[in-house]
Order: sequence, then C-alpha cells, then structure tokens
Amino acid sequence: MSKSIEFTYEGKDIKLEYTKRTVKQMEERGFSISDINDKPMSMVLDLFAGAFLANHRNYKREKVEEIYAHMPNKEKLIEKLAEMYNEPLEGLMDEPDEDDGKKVNWMTSW
Repeated sequence: MSKSIEFTYEGKDIKLEYTKRTVKQMEERGFSISDINDKPMSMVLDLFAGAFLANHRNYKREKVEEIYAHMPNKEKLIEKLAEMYNEPLEGLMDEPDEDDGKKVNWMTSW
C-alpha cells in the first residue's frame, strides 16, 4: 500500500500520492528532490504539485498553490511528501520474490 496524504478542500476529497509514473514525469520536467534545499521556492511547490498528478491531474497550478497556502504545519507536510516521493524508488530497488520461480540470475564476463 502506497503512502498518501488525504484531506478535504472546498468539499472535495483529495488524496495526494506518488507513483513510479508520476515521479518519472516530475523528473522529466526537471524536478530533483536533491534541489529542495538549494531552490526551496520552486522545488517545495513542485513537490506538492507533483503529488496531485496521480489522482488529481486536472487541478490547475493556481488551485494547487492556493491549497498549499492553506495547509498547516508545512514543515511536517514537506517532510512527509519527501518520504512519499522516495517510496516508488524504494519499490524499484526491491529484490525479487524468491518464491515466484521467475528470479533471473545474472553474472558479469569480466
């Protein structure tokens, strides 16, 4: 089960999360989580906006920024978003299931 943040804004239920696909889309647009400390004005909002891509792609940037402005405890929010953002990468690096019979053994030639 992927990590998510859920809340209601203007009577609409919103679920923020990242998937492998949305993280890749963010990277293709130039987002890098490592830039968050060097470029916080753009990267923090990009991190928040990216969490809308999986379930609320139709939200315009102005609405996303409006929602962000009304979110309390922003420091903890950004911490949780960063944790969620890293989850798809962790899944990408997971080792295969030993019991499924499909594990591929590989070797080098040097």
